[in-house]
Amino acid sequence: MLHQSVKALPVATLWVVAFLLIGGATAGAAGPAAAAPAEAPCAAPARACVDLSDQRAWLLDGRGGVLRGPVPITSGILSQPTPAGEFRVTRKAREHTSSITGTPMPYSVFFDHRGRAFHAGSLQRPSLGCIHLSDDDAAAFFDSLQIGDPVEIQP
Repeated sequence: MLHQSVKALPVATLWVVAFLLIGGATAGAAGPAAAAPAEAPCAAPARACVDLSDQRAWLLDGRGGVLRGPVPITSGILSQPTPAGEFRVTRKAREHTSSITGTPMPYSVFFDHRGRAFHAGSLQRPSLGCIHLSDDDAAAFFDSLQIGDPVEIQP
């Protein structure tokens, strides 16, 4: 009888069987399946997309395809929020220092004329209106984005 054989199996084996039955792995897989990148909420021709409510960003190909992301971000504090809207890259500076705080802003990609930019910064605390990225993500945004590229920031 099937139920008697199941009772005789060690608990660890039962967990593995249950894991496989509910789709925890696919036959022949060498490891966990790579998750497909989440679709960006921005439309073409955006080259950079930010979702402020989820604190995520994407680097896009301009046709709606995801090149990188979603990646974690931090954005502006309540008194100096990051604005939502459509912008364009206005300038870039590999090594920039904030004129407000005197802190480094590596890999800055400015998207408005008020000094707001994508740049490497803390992912543990909010900015003064900029989009903070990890060092690797900031370098990728810096290398990929060009002056004039469209940037879309969603609330």
